[in-house]
Amino acid sequence: MVRAVEQIEQDLAKLEVVIAQVKTELSSAYSQYLTLLGQAVRQQLIMASYRVCTQGYPETFMGLSFNQRQQLQSSMRQLGKQVQEKLLSPLESGQNTNSTASDNQLETDGDESTEAKQQLLSTIQEYSPELIKLSEVSKALENSEDDNTPQHQREQPKSWQEQLEVGIKEILQTTSVETNNLLQKTGIIPNKLPSAVLEAAAKADTSGEPSNGSPNLLNLLVEVEGDTEKTEQEDSSITRIVAVNLRLPEIEFADHSLTASRNQIRQILAKLKTLERKNRKIQRERIVAKAEAAWRASWFED
Repeated sequence: MVRAVEQIEQDLAKLEVVIAQVKTELSSAYSQYLTLLGQAVRQQLIMASYRVCTQGYPETFMGLSFNQRQQLQSSMRQLGKQVQEKLLSPLESGQNTNSTASDNQLETDGDESTEAKQQLLSTIQEYSPELIKLSEVSKALENSEDDNTPQHQREQPKSWQEQLEVGIKEILQTTSVETNNLLQKTGIIPNKLPSAVLEAAAKADTSGEPSNGSPNLLNLLVEVEGDTEKTEQEDSSITRIVAVNLRLPEIEFADHSLTASRNQIRQILAKLKTLERKNRKIQRERIVAKAEAAWRASWFED
């Protein structure tokens, strides 16, 4: 026996309040996490660069003049400040709450108007222009307007939390590439290695478990086209490359506070997932109850 519509709607209203509170809790947890992450990335970027210079290419580093070493170190510190600012940009925008509300609307309202969708895009854009690829979101929303695919089968834009996670990885990748380009421009990393190879390597693996080697470093054996006269030596064209590769699991693993903050986010996300599953179940119950009430209202005996 389906419950009365009024009772179901009361339960839904209470549940939506709880969900909103949990999403606010998630936003606060991410604020703390991004603050800690910015500090950790800045420190570990400098440490990784230090290892490249002193352990990867010590002779080359010693070949630089005192002023060149100082300039390189100053540029590294500047990169560290920049990546920290990029990671903190969502906090400065102050749009977490609005984006959370928009995300909830996107998940629960399948028949929203075009105007509402445009407002949603504007909110996401204000939330974090540094991190969120609006072109992907816009494309997904436009496709939902044009095709005849059932609503439940259409590809939905990612939530602000999912896009934030993607953005974090992209910032780490970009910073790794910028750092390696600086090291190569200074002459630390061999110039004979194309920068495109370094960029591809830095983007190849930025997730998963911490590696067994030096954290946030990339060690490669690369075959470089070079002197054809050295064919007698089998490994004459093989070059060992050491470069910076900032990886989120390794950054978190090295910082206990950051690990604790990440665990807190996971716990809140698990709670939120359970609540939203319950929300969908009750909404389904409400639809059934309304349908039964409509049936009874229009039924009459011959």
